[in-house]
Amino acid sequence: MHGSLLHGAVMQGDGMTRFALWAPDAADVELELGDGERHGLQAQAEGWFVTHLQCSAGTAYRYWIDRHLPVADPASRAQLEDVEGWSLVVDHQAYRWNVPDWQGRPWHECVFYELHVGLLGGYAGVEAHLPQLQQLGVTAIELMPIGEFPGQRNWGYDGVLPFAPESTYGTPEQLKHLIDTAHELGLMVFIDVVYNHFGPQGNYLHQYASPFFRNDIQTPWGAAIDFRRAQVRDFFCGNALMWLLDYRVDGLRLDAVHAILDKEFLVELANRARVAVGVERQIHLVLENEDNQVRLLEQGFTAQWNDDGHNVLHSLLTDEREGYYADFCEERTAKLARVLSEGFVFQGETDRRGRARGEPSWKLPPYAFVLFMQNHDQVGNRAFGDRLVTLADQDALKVAVALMLLSPMIPLLFMGEEWGSTHPFLFFTDYHDELGRAVREGRQSEFAEFTAFAGSGAQRQIPDPNALSTFVSSQPELSASQPEHHHWWAFYRDLLDLRHRHIVPRLRGTRPADVKILAEQAVSARWRMGDDVRLRIDLNFSDIDVSTGPLSERAQLLFGLRIDAEQPGTLPPHSLLATLEPMP
Repeated sequence: MHGSLLHGAVMQGDGMTRFALWAPDAADVELELGDGERHGLQAQAEGWFVTHLQCSAGTAYRYWIDRHLPVADPASRAQLEDVEGWSLVVDHQAYRWNVPDWQGRPWHECVFYELHVGLLGGYAGVEAHLPQLQQLGVTAIELMPIGEFPGQRNWGYDGVLPFAPESTYGTPEQLKHLIDTAHELGLMVFIDVVYNHFGPQGNYLHQYASPFFRNDIQTPWGAAIDFRRAQVRDFFCGNALMWLLDYRVDGLRLDAVHAILDKEFLVELANRARVAVGVERQIHLVLENEDNQVRLLEQGFTAQWNDDGHNVLHSLLTDEREGYYADFCEERTAKLARVLSEGFVFQGETDRRGRARGEPSWKLPPYAFVLFMQNHDQVGNRAFGDRLVTLADQDALKVAVALMLLSPMIPLLFMGEEWGSTHPFLFFTDYHDELGRAVREGRQSEFAEFTAFAGSGAQRQIPDPNALSTFVSSQPELSASQPEHHHWWAFYRDLLDLRHRHIVPRLRGTRPADVKILAEQAVSARWRMGDDVRLRIDLNFSDIDVSTGPLSERAQLLFGLRIDAEQPGTLPPHSLLATLEPMP
């Protein structure tokens, strides 16, 4: 066992399996095995029910609450079929690792590739794709949530059984083989985990463990999870430890922690994870946090997704002004300059809702921020799942991509963008009956305030999340079927090659130097790298020539996009120039 990991069925190494369920609202709990045999669990203090049985790996089981409610184990390590089905006993010690001594890779070497396992063909399909990603220059894959969810299709953020890898993708052993193969190729593996809510179907905790939640605080998903309780903290910390220890992943991305009010839980999770893994192995913990709370990045967490950086770049590329882009469409150049010099745009300022957001971030190194042009949220939460390649000028988009891949922030790619995929990434689920209707109508009402969907006729065109065709159409192109696809792939590959040869070795100890606004939509940013070489990136998103002034005689060209060698000191429209220069 991993410290105080108490929840679920855990094999003891002597042929016995310990079953433990926290059910403080129940008077009686029985364990039913797949052969129909039932065993009573012993009631213990603080709402626990426990028993030990001679039980082998692969045994199917479920719990009966007060002899009338059959439920899967909320800490099930695997499901026979879907969230309503039987749980399975798993022996995590049985897998023999091909890379048993893998110790991870340093954070500054990360180049993320976010992917949806189902769209790439399950665990085996992702594994088959790894060599191509290694060739591209990716060093870390990030799997969207894989905890067991209802039905055959889901983004994963509606997961109900967070300990059980989604059964439609493959078995726990196949997931381990995927991770093992990634490590053989030198690739890190991150799991996106959801600790702020459970999905709406197949979650019965309210009926026998209502103290899991607190009704005095409501979130977009209902009652908030009550992290004041040790049993609840142990449940989620145990989940994190399972991924890190049993599956040997290299890190976690914690979804929407702004919806977790008890930030002490997050600090506890980070501390427990690092103690359990030990100092020899490198793990990395990444946050998604709309509140831009710098303090968490000083208390055990490695980095945060920089939504501010994405939002201002997206606004520059598309001129979109609705929704959260309303906070970034004014003074865009100054906001881009702040991203490049300080990390966050919002560091305590008031947003469009009148809410003060963020904390000063200028003391953090640039690699404490994960920068992206696209991800599952920024593409999939659009009504039609539009990718940037279909929305922006291609030359301007290349400027943004080059900035992302050459800046000292940590870059993240979203599956398919390296091929210039034009296939949408849509929101998809597999709900039926009343819940299916509610999800479908909720998706339509979500866009009712947007100009493009002012009429009911337009709303009806939004793809049905529950239709199989919505899932199928979201599969990205991942090959050079057209010349433009190979062109984009080569563009990303060449930039990542430059990053690994010239940026990564200098990244540790990097600090911002200065950022100058050259003109509207044009800036010049400089960083002092860890070896005292100065990285300078001049970029121009505008449609006019912009003067940059002369480069130092000692400056060495790193990369130029649409630069005219006969006009030194000038940035043409939609251009970028990156140079390296020894410090005096």
